[in-house]
Amino acid sequence: MRIEDLDRQRSRERWESEQISDLLALPLDWDEPPVRQSERLPLYDDAVAELRRADRLYPCFCTRAEIREAASAPHGDLPEGAYPGTCRSLSDSVRRARIDAGERFALRLRADGERIEFDDRLRGRVGGAVDDFVVVRNDGVHAYQLAVVVDDAAQGVGEVVRGDDLAGSTPRQILLQRLLGLPTPRYAHVPLVLGPDGRRLAKRDDPPGAQGSTLTWLAHSLGLARERAVVRDARELLDEFEPDRIPRKSVRFDALGG
Repeated sequence: MRIEDLDRQRSRERWESEQISDLLALPLDWDEPPVRQSERLPLYDDAVAELRRADRLYPCFCTRAEIREAASAPHGDLPEGAYPGTCRSLSDSVRRARIDAGERFALRLRADGERIEFDDRLRGRVGGAVDDFVVVRNDGVHAYQLAVVVDDAAQGVGEVVRGDDLAGSTPRQILLQRLLGLPTPRYAHVPLVLGPDGRRLAKRDDPPGAQGSTLTWLAHSLGLARERAVVRDARELLDEFEPDRIPRKSVRFDALGG
């Protein structure tokens, strides 16, 4: 169990408690006490220092508006919305002058457009070119991409299963793993669960009904429950579960409220 609470402005103890209660209600449990990223900052600092020593980082002074404008232009093999390296070619003297003037800056990894491919358990062979992405935000907070790579290795994560909206982040994370000398886990990116309106379910949406209806719907969507059967304990599903049964397309959650 990992509590990803690096952004202290958006993290609340109440939300953490609610999420843990929801998992226990299913029930889903974990082997060791939860790890909190906010307590692991020295590990992320060590990773940043290693990337600095390898001369793979540079300061980026771009504003959000400038990044949006730059990312909207085509950049060859880089994915849509990629950062094209606007600040990469600034001279040391220009960088120093802007830093001395008090300009805020993020730290970006110089990826040099390296192409990374990997075998996804559900999607097959996928990959793409990596843009110069942020590893430390301009407010000093370590970026998600860096933190999860360090934590996955430290916690011995051998397989990452997550929504397919995060598949585009995987080449970035694999590049970081290689640069930091860390193992690369296996990946499986599963289709998203959508709400009745066809949009992805988000944390801000209303709770999707009672525990029993949610778990029953999940079981039926994976072919793990008989018709009209009600499932109240996730452990009932273990013997029948097979990754190959996971749908290859997004599915709509239609059991809201009952």
